[in-house]
Amino acid sequence: MASSSKENLDISEELRLLSAKPILYCFNFKEGTPMPKNLPQNSVLVDLQKEFEVSELSEKDRIELGEEQKLPILIKKDYELLDLITFFTTGEDETRAWTIPKDSKAPRAGRAIHSDFEERFIRAEVIFWEKLLEIGSWSKARELGQLRIEGKEYVVKDGDVIEFRI
Repeated sequence: MASSSKENLDISEELRLLSAKPILYCFNFKEGTPMPKNLPQNSVLVDLQKEFEVSELSEKDRIELGEEQKLPILIKKDYELLDLITFFTTGEDETRAWTIPKDSKAPRAGRAIHSDFEERFIRAEVIFWEKLLEIGSWSKARELGQLRIEGKEYVVKDGDVIEFRI
C-alpha cells in the first residue's frame, strides 16, 4: 500500500533531515562587476571586502559617505527564512534580545529564557520597544498605563518588550 504525502511529510519532519531545511545562499560579490545570472532563490549578494571597510568607519562617516552595512540585511533574511522573531526583556542592569519562532504564544516565549517561565506562566506585561524608548523607563510606562497585561493566548510580536509573571 502506498503511503500518502501527508505521512511522508510527517516522517520527514520527525527525522529533521538537513536536506529539508531552508537554505539561504550568501555570495561574496564584488560591487561593480556584472550581476550573476540564474542565482538560486533566497540569495544575498555581499561585497565582503567593502563590508569590512564600511564596518571600520564611524557611524558619522558611514552616514556622510552614504554607506550602509549589508550584514543587517543578511540577518533579517535569515530570520524571515527561518520564521523567527525577536522580543526583549529589560531591567536596571541589562536589556536582552531573545529569538523565538514566529507566532509563538507568551508561555513559549518565556521558555526562551527558562523552562520554568513556560511551565509557571501566569501573565505578561508587554509594550512595544519604540513606545518604551519614547516613554523612557518601564516604571514610567507602568505609571502612564502603557503596559498591556497579556495571558497565555497572547501571540508575541516582533519587537515586544516583555516582563513575565510566574
